Amino acid sequence: MSDVQIGGAGERRRRKAGGGGARRRKRTAGGRMSTSPGKTKTSAIGRKHPGPPRPALAAAFLLPALLLLGALVAYPIVFSVVRSLFDASGDGFVGLDNYGAMFSDDGIRTALRNNVVWVVVAPTVSTVLGLVFAVLTERIRWGTAFKLIVFMPMAISMLAAGIIFRLVYDQAPERGVANAVWVGVHDTFADPAPFPGAKPRPGADLKPSGGGAFTTGSAVRAGSVVRLPLVAVQPDDLRGARAAAVARPQPGRVTGTVWLDFTRGGGGRPKVIDGKEKALAGLRIEAVRGGRVVASATTAADGGFALPADRADGARLRLPAANFAEAYRGVDWLGPALVTPAIIGSYVWMWTGFAMVLIAAGLAGVPRELLEAARVDGAGEWQVFRRITVPLLAPVLVVVLVTLMINVLKIFDLVYIIAPGSSIRSANVLALQLFQSSFGTDVDEGLGSAIAVFLLLLVLPVMYVNLRRLRRERRR
Repeated sequence: MSDVQIGGAGERRRRKAGGGGARRRKRTAGGRMSTSPGKTKTSAIGRKHPGPPRPALAAAFLLPALLLLGALVAYPIVFSVVRSLFDASGDGFVGLDNYGAMFSDDGIRTALRNNVVWVVVAPTVSTVLGLVFAVLTERIRWGTAFKLIVFMPMAISMLAAGIIFRLVYDQAPERGVANAVWVGVHDTFADPAPFPGAKPRPGADLKPSGGGAFTTGSAVRAGSVVRLPLVAVQPDDLRGARAAAVARPQPGRVTGTVWLDFTRGGGGRPKVIDGKEKALAGLRIEAVRGGRVVASATTAADGGFALPADRADGARLRLPAANFAEAYRGVDWLGPALVTPAIIGSYVWMWTGFAMVLIAAGLAGVPRELLEAARVDGAGEWQVFRRITVPLLAPVLVVVLVTLMINVLKIFDLVYIIAPGSSIRSANVLALQLFQSSFGTDVDEGLGSAIAVFLLLLVLPVMYVNLRRLRRERRR
């Protein structure tokens, strides 16, 4: 057998072994030969398709969640609805009387009005501030640090925040930060009274003349010396005060001394200037004749003063009320008029960081090309913000606004902790009224259940809008 035959036989065997990859020649209609892929021998691996769903297995997985949902949500709702139809004892069926009583009670009407203020103001202010902070911090180098500081109040519980702001709004400037700042600003532009709370020594020739002022009972004459003793001066107001000096008569003038008629440790004589008694400097003295001020002077460091006799002769001396006016104590933040805005301010402090973080996340997804194109076309920063940034952030803003609205509808902690007992009725909200009606002094679980059902009805429309928006976003 020749080498050619041996080679041809080996080639045929190789082609036969690799027949799956060989090409078969076929004759076309025109007599030409064509090649086509041969059939490949493959071993198909069988795959098991999932069988029909098993309802029993799905129910077994869902059962724990359904039990919890029923025990913690469904049952309390049904119980509250049923309980709201009975009286305080739970034995007598009263129908819708509890709902009628709810709207006829002054406290509940106040709570409802305050809830409207909360829903309108608190979410809007928090969302607007969050939007402003998110946009402004996007361009600064330390924006992350600023966001962290603004977001930090979210780590504080409502209880802790309420205690903090109860101290912040304290009426005493030495304890309340808000009034300390307010009083500092006020005293910068208005001089405080030199001796608040001071009053004349009993038996002295000074009588109340209305409005907190004091006037001498007798008229003064040229060359006379007038002594005006005062008491009830605060020790802090005497820091650095000099010893009082006895005034000397001067021709053509009316002179006198104003001093603290009190000797520390006792031993002093009333209405007499003793050696250790302090002068009251900075007091305004007015000479009044016929209801008009004809002359005035201010006491010196030694308590002395002098008035020209040509005008003061025959007049009476008056110490104006401005000398003794009580020190400015600031704003009554937790009074009936301002307690609700003050508590809303604490809520905004806590939740602005939440709004800022969500809006900043949405802002990161805004296409920069649109913003740059608008700037190239000549749009100002305000136009870019109003016409491009805000419309593109509208879905995020709606999420933040709706979430905060649901949150404030059931606000309870801050109001309960911050509002003092004297202002609790003015700061009342529905959740707090629900607590007071159910567990307070006038326990009426029927009325409390009616308030709970009404509060649920207020939350449901907001939740429906939120869920509908979420479904619309998923379809996109």
